[in-house]
Amino acid sequence: MNELKVLGKEKVGKIEFTGIEGGFGEGKKCMLAKDIAKIHNQPVGKINERINSNKNHFREGIDVINIKSVIPQKDIEKMGFTQNALNRLKYIYLLSERGYLKLVKLLEDDKAWDIYEDLVDNYFNMRVAIESDNKAILRNKRLAIMEENTKTRQAELMYKVAMETKSPAFKNKLLKTIAERMTGETFVDPTPQQPAYSATWIGNQLGISAQEVGKIANQLELKPFDEASNEYGHWILSKSRYSDVEVNQFLYSKAGVEAIADELKKRIEAARKHK
Repeated sequence: MNELKVLGKEKVGKIEFTGIEGGFGEGKKCMLAKDIAKIHNQPVGKINERINSNKNHFREGIDVINIKSVIPQKDIEKMGFTQNALNRLKYIYLLSERGYLKLVKLLEDDKAWDIYEDLVDNYFNMRVAIESDNKAILRNKRLAIMEENTKTRQAELMYKVAMETKSPAFKNKLLKTIAERMTGETFVDPTPQQPAYSATWIGNQLGISAQEVGKIANQLELKPFDEASNEYGHWILSKSRYSDVEVNQFLYSKAGVEAIADELKKRIEAARKHK
């Protein structure tokens, strides 16, 4: 761990807290969990609980440091902790800018994001702005953060919709869209494309209606209603013939066509025997 340097009292707007530098890298600013708790008007115990219950997301030495276990008690006292507090507390967390961002995502409220952006501009990145004398650095970084936050929120909303939809095809389409938006890459299903046949096509080949094809498929339970595909075919979204609305359509594989043809043949033979 890099040496910590207490900068004294910092103030951003009406928010006053202990400024600290180091720990996560030379010149890197960081914040105490107790100050974050005060800023967000939450008990420090709740902030610590958020960190402890999500330890798999917070990387020690990169996102968070429990300074009680790594630096002398006299140095912790310089950060505003009393002897009683030191005796009582098991964790005294210090968070980097990256760790603070992860914590804000767990707090999940709009005010938390407003405070985060204010602190990023006027505390975490203030040294960069001063040394470079370039305000555009802060402005561009803030815009990038806002864009990333918006993208994340949209992805979370789309994921909730995908998990609740009863349409396997729509679910797959949403999940593919989320992956492409978050990564900026286009994903192509590597599975080799197999011939697919509509109920109308099958009906024309067998001399029955598309509705009858669908009825036989349902009776044989060929269509997977909780998955996007199976050996008998797969779901797609297609435009309705009567409107611009996209509807679920099941396209049959060769195995699906054969299953329907076999069933129809059995029914025809059974009908002949009863004559």
